[in-house]
Amino acid sequence: MILNHIWGLYAHPKEEWQTIEKRHESLMYSLAHILTVALIPSICGYYSAAHIGWSIGAGDPIKLTQTSAGVMAVAMYFALIAGVFALAYLIHWMAKTFDSSPNFTQSLELAAYTATPLLMVGVVALIPILWLMVLAVMVAMCYSVYLLYSGVPIMMNIPEEKGFIYSSSVVTCGLVMLVAMMATTVILWSMGLGPQYMA
Repeated sequence: MILNHIWGLYAHPKEEWQTIEKRHESLMYSLAHILTVALIPSICGYYSAAHIGWSIGAGDPIKLTQTSAGVMAVAMYFALIAGVFALAYLIHWMAKTFDSSPNFTQSLELAAYTATPLLMVGVVALIPILWLMVLAVMVAMCYSVYLLYSGVPIMMNIPEEKGFIYSSSVVTCGLVMLVAMMATTVILWSMGLGPQYMA
Protein backbone atom coordinates (compact mmCIF):
# COMPACT_ATOMS: atom_id res chain seq x y z
CA MET A 1 0.00 0.00 0.00
CA ILE A 2 1.18 3.50 -0.87
CA LEU A 3 0.01 4.97 2.44
CA ASN A 4 0.96 2.10 4.73
CA HIS A 5 3.37 4.11 6.94
CA ILE A 6 1.00 6.97 7.76
CA TRP A 7 -0.73 5.40 10.77
CA GLY A 8 2.62 4.31 12.21
CA LEU A 9 4.05 7.82 11.93
CA TYR A 10 1.18 9.10 14.08
CA ALA A 11 0.93 6.17 16.52
CA HIS A 12 4.62 5.27 17.06
CA PRO A 13 6.86 7.53 14.94
CA LYS A 14 10.31 6.34 16.04
CA GLU A 15 9.47 2.68 15.48
CA GLU A 16 7.92 3.54 12.11
CA TRP A 17 11.03 5.48 11.05
CA GLN A 18 13.07 2.39 11.84
CA THR A 19 10.73 0.29 9.68
CA ILE A 20 11.03 2.79 6.82
CA GLU A 21 14.82 2.84 7.18
CA LYS A 22 15.03 -0.96 7.01
CA ARG A 23 12.76 -1.29 3.98
CA HIS A 24 13.98 1.61 1.83
CA GLU A 25 11.28 1.47 -0.79
CA SER A 26 11.95 2.54 -4.37
CA LEU A 27 11.95 6.08 -5.69
CA MET A 28 8.63 5.35 -7.42
CA TYR A 29 7.09 4.32 -4.09
CA SER A 30 8.04 7.62 -2.45
CA LEU A 31 6.89 9.53 -5.52
CA ALA A 32 3.52 7.72 -5.48
CA HIS A 33 3.13 8.66 -1.79
CA ILE A 34 3.78 12.35 -2.49
CA LEU A 35 1.55 12.45 -5.58
CA THR A 36 -1.32 10.84 -3.64
CA VAL A 37 -1.13 12.82 -0.39
CA ALA A 38 -0.66 16.16 -2.21
CA LEU A 39 -4.10 15.65 -3.75
CA ILE A 40 -5.76 16.17 -0.34
CA PRO A 41 -5.12 19.92 0.10
CA SER A 42 -5.53 20.61 -3.62
CA ILE A 43 -8.94 18.94 -3.97
CA CYS A 44 -10.26 20.16 -0.61
CA GLY A 45 -8.99 23.68 -1.31
CA TYR A 46 -10.65 23.71 -4.71
CA TYR A 47 -14.00 22.51 -3.35
CA SER A 48 -14.09 24.98 -0.47
CA ALA A 49 -13.01 27.95 -2.61
CA ALA A 50 -15.39 27.26 -5.50
CA HIS A 51 -18.43 25.76 -3.79
CA ILE A 52 -18.49 26.69 -0.07
CA GLY A 53 -16.60 29.97 0.30
CA TRP A 54 -14.06 31.03 2.89
CA SER A 55 -15.28 32.78 6.04
CA ILE A 56 -12.92 35.59 6.97
CA GLY A 57 -14.33 37.59 9.85
CA ALA A 58 -18.01 38.50 10.04
CA GLY A 59 -18.68 39.14 6.34
CA ASP A 60 -20.16 36.85 3.72
CA PRO A 61 -18.10 33.84 2.61
CA ILE A 62 -15.65 34.61 -0.19
CA LYS A 63 -15.86 32.35 -3.25
CA LEU A 64 -13.70 32.04 -6.33
CA THR A 65 -14.90 31.23 -9.80
CA GLN A 66 -14.60 27.53 -10.62
CA THR A 67 -11.99 28.25 -13.29
CA SER A 68 -9.87 30.36 -10.93
CA ALA A 69 -10.20 27.83 -8.11
CA GLY A 70 -9.23 25.04 -10.50
CA VAL A 71 -6.13 26.88 -11.71
CA MET A 72 -5.10 27.62 -8.12
CA ALA A 73 -5.67 24.00 -7.07
CA VAL A 74 -3.47 22.69 -9.89
CA ALA A 75 -0.80 25.30 -9.10
CA MET A 76 -0.96 24.34 -5.42
CA TYR A 77 -0.61 20.64 -6.27
CA PHE A 78 2.56 21.13 -8.30
CA ALA A 79 3.96 23.66 -5.80
CA LEU A 80 3.52 21.17 -2.94
CA ILE A 81 5.26 18.42 -4.91
CA ALA A 82 8.07 20.82 -5.86
CA GLY A 83 8.37 21.85 -2.20
CA VAL A 84 8.81 18.23 -1.05
CA PHE A 85 11.44 17.63 -3.73
CA ALA A 86 13.24 20.83 -2.74
CA LEU A 87 13.24 19.67 0.89
CA ALA A 88 14.61 16.26 -0.20
CA TYR A 89 17.36 17.96 -2.20
CA LEU A 90 18.19 20.14 0.80
CA ILE A 91 18.38 17.08 3.09
CA HIS A 92 20.57 15.27 0.56
CA TRP A 93 22.83 18.27 -0.02
CA MET A 94 23.44 18.87 3.70
CA ALA A 95 24.12 15.20 4.52
CA LYS A 96 27.90 15.28 3.91
CA THR A 97 28.29 18.10 6.40
CA PHE A 98 26.96 15.77 9.09
CA ASP A 99 28.94 12.67 8.05
CA SER A 100 26.04 10.95 6.37
CA SER A 101 25.84 9.60 2.84
CA PRO A 102 22.22 8.81 1.96
CA ASN A 103 21.08 8.27 -1.60
CA PHE A 104 18.43 10.62 -2.98
CA THR A 105 15.65 8.06 -2.42
CA GLN A 106 16.38 8.02 1.33
CA SER A 107 16.32 11.82 1.40
CA LEU A 108 13.04 11.83 -0.51
CA GLU A 109 11.53 9.29 1.91
CA LEU A 110 12.46 11.52 4.84
CA ALA A 111 11.07 14.62 3.13
CA ALA A 112 7.88 12.90 1.97
CA TYR A 113 6.95 11.40 5.33
CA THR A 114 7.96 14.55 7.22
CA ALA A 115 5.66 16.64 5.00
CA THR A 116 2.74 14.19 5.29
CA PRO A 117 1.00 15.87 8.29
CA LEU A 118 1.16 19.26 6.54
CA LEU A 119 -0.37 17.78 3.41
CA MET A 120 -3.04 15.74 5.19
CA VAL A 121 -4.23 18.73 7.24
CA GLY A 122 -5.59 20.07 3.95
CA VAL A 123 -8.77 18.13 4.69
CA VAL A 124 -9.61 20.89 7.22
CA ALA A 125 -10.16 23.19 4.21
CA LEU A 126 -13.56 21.49 3.86
CA ILE A 127 -14.52 23.64 6.86
CA PRO A 128 -13.28 26.90 5.30
CA ILE A 129 -12.92 29.09 8.37
CA LEU A 130 -9.63 30.99 8.33
CA TRP A 131 -8.77 30.81 12.05
CA LEU A 132 -9.50 27.07 12.12
CA MET A 133 -7.26 26.47 9.11
CA VAL A 134 -4.44 28.53 10.62
CA LEU A 135 -4.69 26.60 13.90
CA ALA A 136 -4.74 23.22 12.12
CA VAL A 137 -1.73 24.14 9.95
CA MET A 138 0.24 25.26 13.03
CA VAL A 139 -0.45 21.94 14.79
CA ALA A 140 0.47 19.99 11.65
CA MET A 141 3.66 22.01 11.22
CA CYS A 142 4.70 21.28 14.80
CA TYR A 143 4.16 17.57 14.23
CA SER A 144 6.06 17.66 10.93
CA VAL A 145 9.00 19.29 12.72
CA TYR A 146 8.80 16.58 15.40
CA LEU A 147 8.84 13.89 12.69
CA LEU A 148 11.89 15.51 11.14
CA TYR A 149 13.76 15.64 14.46
CA SER A 150 12.88 12.04 15.28
CA GLY A 151 13.51 10.74 11.75
CA VAL A 152 16.83 12.34 10.81
CA PRO A 153 19.07 10.32 13.18
CA ILE A 154 17.39 7.07 12.12
CA MET A 155 17.16 7.68 8.37
CA MET A 156 20.59 9.31 8.08
CA ASN A 157 22.29 6.83 10.46
CA ILE A 158 23.92 9.49 12.61
CA PRO A 159 23.99 10.13 16.40
CA GLU A 160 21.08 12.04 17.92
CA GLU A 161 23.28 15.04 18.78
CA LYS A 162 24.28 15.49 15.14
CA GLY A 163 20.71 14.70 14.11
CA PHE A 164 19.42 17.60 16.21
CA ILE A 165 21.77 20.10 14.53
CA TYR A 166 21.06 18.59 11.10
CA SER A 167 17.29 18.84 11.65
CA SER A 168 17.57 22.41 12.94
CA SER A 169 19.52 23.38 9.81
CA VAL A 170 16.88 21.76 7.58
CA VAL A 171 14.05 23.54 9.44
CA THR A 172 15.80 26.90 9.10
CA CYS A 173 16.42 26.44 5.36
CA GLY A 174 12.87 25.11 4.94
CA LEU A 175 11.44 28.27 6.49
CA VAL A 176 13.53 30.41 4.15
CA MET A 177 12.20 28.33 1.23
CA LEU A 178 8.62 28.83 2.46
CA VAL A 179 9.07 32.60 2.65
CA ALA A 180 10.53 32.57 -0.89
CA MET A 181 7.49 30.63 -2.16
CA MET A 182 5.13 33.12 -0.49
CA ALA A 183 7.02 36.05 -2.00
CA THR A 184 6.82 34.41 -5.45
CA THR A 185 3.06 33.99 -5.00
CA VAL A 186 2.64 37.68 -4.11
CA ILE A 187 4.68 38.70 -7.17
CA LEU A 188 2.61 36.48 -9.48
CA TRP A 189 -0.65 37.82 -8.03
CA SER A 190 0.54 41.41 -8.53
CA MET A 191 1.21 40.57 -12.20
CA GLY A 192 -2.46 39.73 -12.73
CA LEU A 193 -2.30 35.98 -12.05
CA GLY A 194 -4.27 36.23 -8.80
CA PRO A 195 -7.64 34.64 -8.00
CA GLN A 196 -10.90 35.80 -9.58
CA TYR A 197 -13.70 36.25 -7.06
CA MET A 198 -17.37 35.60 -7.65
CA ALA A 199 -19.48 38.72 -7.71
